[in-house]
Amino acid sequence: MRLGMVIDLKKCIGCYGCAAACKAENATPPGVLWCRVVKVESGTYPQVRRISVPLQCNHCGDPECLKVCPTGATFKHENGIVDIDHELCVGCRYCMMACPYQARTFQHQVLGYFPGGLTPYEQRGYQRHQEGTVSKCNFCLPRLERGLEPACVANCMSRARIFGDLDDPTSEVARAIREKGAQPLYPELGTDPSIFYIAP
Repeated sequence: MRLGMVIDLKKCIGCYGCAAACKAENATPPGVLWCRVVKVESGTYPQVRRISVPLQCNHCGDPECLKVCPTGATFKHENGIVDIDHELCVGCRYCMMACPYQARTFQHQVLGYFPGGLTPYEQRGYQRHQEGTVSKCNFCLPRLERGLEPACVANCMSRARIFGDLDDPTSEVARAIREKGAQPLYPELGTDPSIFYIAP
């Protein structure tokens, strides 16, 4: 099994719902975005258009971040998810420099969103984060273990995201790649990403 995702850029409306759902699910502090949406313009005047491109960790089959980690903090689960052991992370940030998708964030310190101290939600959620370490998307692994989809998939209002087993040719995600010609970002880098995009 290799878990992966297809994002249909024809359906994505750039609402940032995936980014908001990710922050709510993972209780990431200010400045930490495991899922973000960038706006890209293409074409030449007057044939110009603007598209929204959601970005996050690509859970590469051959991840550069794993190769450069000096402590073994970055590792891969059997299902292909690239994850971080925060007890081993020393915050050197080599992985951030190696990642071609800029999918990792260093947490200098864990701050709250509001003055006057952390809210009860932040106090509980921030227990998952450690200052001085790097963090990133893990496809909402705790949700997967409960049989749920990643929060960005479950909360996408335009149903632009499909999640599943890339190795199962009958899965919806594998069919979308095959039938709709979905492509990964920067395939020329040879990192074998697990996130594919259907062109707009």
